[in-house]
Amino acid sequence: MVSIDKYAFNAASLEEVKELHHGGNDVGTNWPVVYVLNNSKEAYVGETLNAYRRLEQHLQNPDRQSLDDVHIVSDKTFNKSVILDLESYLIRYMSSDGKFSLQNGNSGIRDHAYYSKEQYEEKFKDIWEKLRRKGLVKNSIDSIENSELYKYSPYKILGEDQVEAEKEILRAFAEYKDSPGGASIVVRGGAGTGKTILAIYLMKLFADLAVKIPEDEETEIDEYTELVSAATSIEGIKNIGIVIPQKSLMISLRDVFGGVRNLKPEMVMTPAEVVKNYLRTGKKYDLLIVDESHRLKCRNHGHLSNYRTFDQCNANLGLDKYTGTELDWIMLCSNNRILFRDELQMVRPCDIPTKEFYDILENRYTSAVVQTGLSTQWRCQGGNSYISYLKDILSGKCTTRKDVINYDLRLYKDCDLMIEHIKAKEKEMGLCRVVAGYAWPWDRKRTQDYTIVVQGKKYRWNMTYENWISTKTAINEIGCIHTVQGYDLNYCGVIIGEDIKYDPMSHEIYADKDSYYDQQGKAGVAFKPKELRDYLTNIYLTLMTRGIKGTYIYACNDELREYLKELLPEY
Repeated sequence: MVSIDKYAFNAASLEEVKELHHGGNDVGTNWPVVYVLNNSKEAYVGETLNAYRRLEQHLQNPDRQSLDDVHIVSDKTFNKSVILDLESYLIRYMSSDGKFSLQNGNSGIRDHAYYSKEQYEEKFKDIWEKLRRKGLVKNSIDSIENSELYKYSPYKILGEDQVEAEKEILRAFAEYKDSPGGASIVVRGGAGTGKTILAIYLMKLFADLAVKIPEDEETEIDEYTELVSAATSIEGIKNIGIVIPQKSLMISLRDVFGGVRNLKPEMVMTPAEVVKNYLRTGKKYDLLIVDESHRLKCRNHGHLSNYRTFDQCNANLGLDKYTGTELDWIMLCSNNRILFRDELQMVRPCDIPTKEFYDILENRYTSAVVQTGLSTQWRCQGGNSYISYLKDILSGKCTTRKDVINYDLRLYKDCDLMIEHIKAKEKEMGLCRVVAGYAWPWDRKRTQDYTIVVQGKKYRWNMTYENWISTKTAINEIGCIHTVQGYDLNYCGVIIGEDIKYDPMSHEIYADKDSYYDQQGKAGVAFKPKELRDYLTNIYLTLMTRGIKGTYIYACNDELREYLKELLPEY
């Protein structure tokens, strides 16, 4: 039976903790427990085998001295593995609950395998509800898991390849951060491999180190202790920022950073804001982390949305008007940088081409370039096999149908039915949306409410780019690539427009430029069929990898739908 005992957090109450017993066990001095320290605004979560001694240590910590109460969570079945897991669980969910700002760093959160873990995780949900009744947390687990605070929490558990990438990054910093040009670390990974999560995790790690938060968690000696030691040995990384080329995701992350200790909304920037801050202060960033760096822009390919700002940034940095790029801005305004990248999510010609991207890194600057990668699929429950199958399908050459395990993948004959099924999923679990390729006109002046027409029925494009997924009207609108790239959904309905079609004679998917309405998307490639097709299939690959639990598809082109019928279950 789980017990939660509350005490005032002061020296006098420690004697009461010392005498805490349950079921014949010395819970206060010789039993595995998890505890929560808090005041009205902040909290700290920890685990220990000796609560009395541990709390005595915390009373010497200036940060902890601001906290008023302690809740001790115990159970006769707890052991060391269980409390490590429960501590991690509470940190992850409390950090996203919004009740408190956590004093915890994120360097000790790890996934521990142990006997009967699944049964204990069910008990953790009961513990959460008990804490909720006591007023220590305010939201349900389900609502938290659908929140942006949870999706983009810096307290997420890292997977094995993310930890390996982190090690590579810390090693590169230790070796190259003081060399001419510093370190430029490229982290490559496909959709759903956790690039954004690792980027945010690193922001929190470096932000805590920058203010030298004293970390006094009880940590057993293991390989991760070495990792923390390596991180703390990296000095001088104080002025840091994260660069988000997409406005929608940038706004979401600013909201998240506003609720996390040592992270601030102004740390989240566009490339142009990086230049503005550099010119204003005259100081380079010690570190810039660039998420979605495949969306960094250039002027000499395709069209831009704001030439004035782009050209002004180039001029202010002494760059050529036509060859200067947003990657150059990052290089010139920082001493070190981490660039997360996926070439298959380049969706416009103005995204810096891959060859040019690496040429800038390796030949235009003296920076040491280090590459690492992520491969494990974290978003789609269908795993890497689902992603590989999608790529095969979008090549147009797929002839063998595969069953995607643990993933709800469907092709619909009726677009409206697909949309109704997504709406039903939205009512059931939330965070379900319908998106489409840019195969219908966008009425920017809003003279027409509905410009998407499919099977004689009219639908409305998304009414805003800014954090569209979280708006109340989103479920009744159709999102585009620029509203969902970088986001997770539970279920995603994808309408494939007439911008891509299928030729059954040549067994090829091809682009129809006249049915593609993104002027910036086809500028410079409208008369280059292969390049335009590659951009469009990248868009649809990105759209079809947003759903965690499932993806529902409707294809407008008859021949394409017949091709997909042979490969996907039809409804």
